[in-house]
Amino acid sequence: MRECAGGLLPFVDLAFPPGCVSCGELVEGSGYRHLCVACAGKIDFVEEPACVTCGHPFYGDVEGERMCPHCEGMHPAYREGRTAVLFKGAARALVHELKYHRGLHVLEDIAEVFRRSERVMTLVADATLIPVPLHPRKKRERGYNQSELLAEALVKASGGRARIEALLRRVVDTASQTGFDRKTRRTNLKNAFALTPGGLITPGHHYILVDDVFTTGSTLNSCAGVLRRAGCLNLDVVTFGHG
Repeated sequence: MRECAGGLLPFVDLAFPPGCVSCGELVEGSGYRHLCVACAGKIDFVEEPACVTCGHPFYGDVEGERMCPHCEGMHPAYREGRTAVLFKGAARALVHELKYHRGLHVLEDIAEVFRRSERVMTLVADATLIPVPLHPRKKRERGYNQSELLAEALVKASGGRARIEALLRRVVDTASQTGFDRKTRRTNLKNAFALTPGGLITPGHHYILVDDVFTTGSTLNSCAGVLRRAGCLNLDVVTFGHG
């Protein structure tokens, strides 16, 4: 309804002020449509220095460090991973609203978070974004693939300087990754992804895999391996959050 309202949306908000998706308080003056000032102010944007593989920030003395202990031994099939924010508080609430409550209305705020992340924006300019695919069954159940919507939010945040191409498909309906360690996740994802029929990689072009959260990196690395074997060598990763 909010989407169809178009120009009436500001008047709808005046009559029925939106509540913060994180705490429920009224939203006013935060720069976001669905986050209050207090919760928006607690969003933890990632800045340099950060791990080159997962994007998690380094703290303390990190001279010469490029990879965090979590990523040691991962052998990423992509070049660099960047994340906009730490996956907690209001940032987590936005993604959970989108994924589990059909909260398409928060995409405007997600795009705004991306826009405020200089590290992410400098990477995505002029790149082709590849959303991590959902299995068709899960996509039917949810009604959409949240990674595709996040990629659209990135395009909006970039002012249209990036584009989206669905080069991957999920061919195995794997068990949920929740609660699995990296080794189990890697086994669970074996042969789960494939190149989209007719999908073509342009040599030398910059591609970016897009997903909601970086946890162990197993899903992203599995996708990256498929793309790399197809000739995609200039490949990076962007996630909304790191958790």
